[in-house]
Amino acid sequence: QVQLVESGGGSVQAGGSLRLSCEASGRTQAMTGMAWYRQAPGKQRELVAAIIGGRVTSYGDSVKGRFTISTGNAKNTVYLQMNSLKPEDTAVYYCNIRIGSVWSSAWGQGTQVTVSS
Repeated sequence: QVQLVESGGGSVQAGGSLRLSCEASGRTQAMTGMAWYRQAPGKQRELVAAIIGGRVTSYGDSVKGRFTISTGNAKNTVYLQMNSLKPEDTAVYYCNIRIGSVWSSAWGQGTQVTVSS
């Protein structure tokens, strides 16, 4: 079993910054990647950013140049630095991990990010 705990969300004004954290525990020995997703009200969950092997990163088009994904020294922690936040970034943010070549079906409780104009 995998447990995921996200934190760091909050309410900010447009243009502000937040840093999200996620810690994975449980069966993470074969973890090869971590990712952040978000889900806004009435919308499908979408990929925000992913990091594979601690180095290779990819980003959704809407956050490129504003968000940065990174992993911690413990390697079971992933961060999302979010700068220049926009109201459309408002969503619940979730993290996920990849075990081998398969992304986990486990999800944490998420952390709410609210950006006001």
